[in-house]
Amino acid sequence: MSRIEEILEKATKMRKGGGNGEKSKKMSLPGAKLPKVTRRARIENPNVVTVLDPDSSTAEEYRKLKSMVVRLTKSDEFQNMLMVTSSVGGEGKSLTALNLAITLAQEYDYTVLLVDADLRRPSLNEYLGIHADIGLTDCLVDGMGVGNALIKTGIGGLVYLPPGRRVSNPGDLLSSSRMSEIMKEIKHRYPDRYVIIDTPPVLPFAEVLSIGALVDGVIFVVREGVTSEENLKDAVGMLKNANILGAVYNAAESVFFDGHYKYKYSKYSSYYRDR
Repeated sequence: MSRIEEILEKATKMRKGGGNGEKSKKMSLPGAKLPKVTRRARIENPNVVTVLDPDSSTAEEYRKLKSMVVRLTKSDEFQNMLMVTSSVGGEGKSLTALNLAITLAQEYDYTVLLVDADLRRPSLNEYLGIHADIGLTDCLVDGMGVGNALIKTGIGGLVYLPPGRRVSNPGDLLSSSRMSEIMKEIKHRYPDRYVIIDTPPVLPFAEVLSIGALVDGVIFVVREGVTSEENLKDAVGMLKNANILGAVYNAAESVFFDGHYKYKYSKYSSYYRDR
């Protein structure tokens, strides 16, 4: 067993439960309406393969990731709120969050809410080709209702909560009681949809731990040639109280599963273990 597998196996033991179960019954709450604003995404970045190159091997890896996520989260109680993060920057967490959200929205006809909570270095506006005047920070600072900031993207059932205007204290905002209220509102107002949250990386920014305590599960992105063993151990250790669903081994030239199978892809390979 490789070192990274040992670390991921430890992360697996932290998981609270899951596995196969009956499909969650859809619910509806008063005011749980889709946003009225539609701004169709204009995607040009070639790494958004689920839109621009859906027949590629990389897009197929995202479909595998999606299938595993659905299996792990569709227990008796639908674990719908998921955080995507990494140990440090530059590992591909934002693209992973976006491609996963798109795949869920397209293939299963789920209404998926994608949240850009990386207030330090937001990138989803650019990837989606959407100009948004308001977003999460406006909800945090001004008390604006989340529904007023949501955008229909025109990609399947994908709805987007942009990061909002730049602020000088992103760490304080993401760790605030108002952020906790917003997260709870999103989860319970939209109980029948997936919520995929792109966050800052774990090691440089402590506020990620606050978000990790509020979500149902964490998807950890590990980039080949970038993520050191030490960083990975530290990041997983910091998230020890979170429900780590698994890892996405990113930019992999080769990935081994239990020493038996070898897949060669130029971009992404999902790496999960059965629960």
